[in-house]
Amino acid sequence: MSIEQLAETAQAMVAPGKGIIAIDESTSTIAKRFASVGIENIEENRRAYRELLLTTPKLSDYISGAILFDETIRQKTKDGVPFADYMTAHGIIPGIKVDKGAQPLAGMPGELVTEGLDGLRARLEEYYTLGARFAKWRAVINIGEDIPSGTCIEANSHALARYAALCQEQGLVPMVEPEVIMDGSHDIETCYEVTEATLRSLFGALYEQNVVLEGTILKASMVISGKSCEEQASIEEVAESTVMCLKSTVPAILPGIVFLSGGQTDEQSTAHLNEMHQLGNLPWPLSFSYGRA
Repeated sequence: MSIEQLAETAQAMVAPGKGIIAIDESTSTIAKRFASVGIENIEENRRAYRELLLTTPKLSDYISGAILFDETIRQKTKDGVPFADYMTAHGIIPGIKVDKGAQPLAGMPGELVTEGLDGLRARLEEYYTLGARFAKWRAVINIGEDIPSGTCIEANSHALARYAALCQEQGLVPMVEPEVIMDGSHDIETCYEVTEATLRSLFGALYEQNVVLEGTILKASMVISGKSCEEQASIEEVAESTVMCLKSTVPAILPGIVFLSGGQTDEQSTAHLNEMHQLGNLPWPLSFSYGRA
């Protein structure tokens, strides 16, 4: 796929007034969601749930794309239409989660690295034929005593960049997601430092792997106080710190940035994003890619 086509898809993903829904929960994760409301975790219930979301009337007025799980992109509506085909016909771009999850980083207690690069080229090729036009890979960066290490940040940035290069080779827009986890007692200043270091490393790695930024989307975590921090930053502080951090690390040529909710409530995540827009003077569109919120 040409750079122009990748850029066109990326721009459509961050179209004004629209966001991306994350419905890429693994089978084990959605089991917890179903259990909370007494629904049996079987394939037909998962299919019906995803169909309920994807066939919502006028969904494309507010949603530009949806991140799917491997099982979901192979499923169909009750009328026999593959979900990806249904989405494309209704103006929603199909996306696919392709990483294999975060695993302990050897020699680095408390730190994780995301796996899934082995065989990725062939998987991406298949996902493209199934209708996907963008993909997602999530890295997990924990904050704690003496972590994250530079080694952890670099390992995850390298993996994200290799994934992104493979995506573009197969005609898929890579969504790169380096999530700085909210868990912990750290303050917002510490979150800022870690997020800044992570994003600097990521965009350095993307450059080294010849990834075309015009055809790439960043899924970012907000700069926010740790969940158990005694002093929680205000909505204004979160918005200002997040935008400042992004402006200092993310090239303006990137088509857009979408935020993960990361355990925030829907009210919190919406208020923070709204406040960022009130600041104005943003070099890229900012939107959402929420699942839980």
